[in-house]
Amino acid sequence: MAENTTGAEQGGEKKPAANPITIHTQYIKDLSFENPNAPESVALQEQPKINIDVDVEARTTQDQKLHEVTLKINVKADVADKVAFIAELQYGAVVTLNVEEQHRLPVLMIEVPRLLFPYVRKIVSDLTADGGFPPLMMQQIDFADLFRKKFAKQMDGQPAGNA
Repeated sequence: MAENTTGAEQGGEKKPAANPITIHTQYIKDLSFENPNAPESVALQEQPKINIDVDVEARTTQDQKLHEVTLKINVKADVADKVAFIAELQYGAVVTLNVEEQHRLPVLMIEVPRLLFPYVRKIVSDLTADGGFPPLMMQQIDFADLFRKKFAKQMDGQPAGNA
């Protein structure tokens, strides 16, 4: 197994490179599930039309050492012009980065959400199942594409996160 090193050697020993991302904590920041048409909505056998909106926000603390990344997921399922369910999740993490300044925003907006996504997927799956519906298994999200689209909006004068 290859060892990750910085290339600097002290006394013949290689010094391991610091992790580029350290996740200090992960947490549910906000969670909501609405089933406004129950019990009819859970008894329906019809496949719902599902719309999933995803957003990522990042902010840096005043001392510039810690970063908060929040992955926001909004799911709305409709069956025959009626809302089957609405699920909203904001899942956050506090991280420190060991990357060069020009790489911080892409790491915060792409790599950290990629690490958080399996937890988000599990929460949404459990939430929809507990709400009386089949578990919603979200497909992998292309956070690099999401970042590119958000960055394009920022270039057009719209805010894209305040990392």
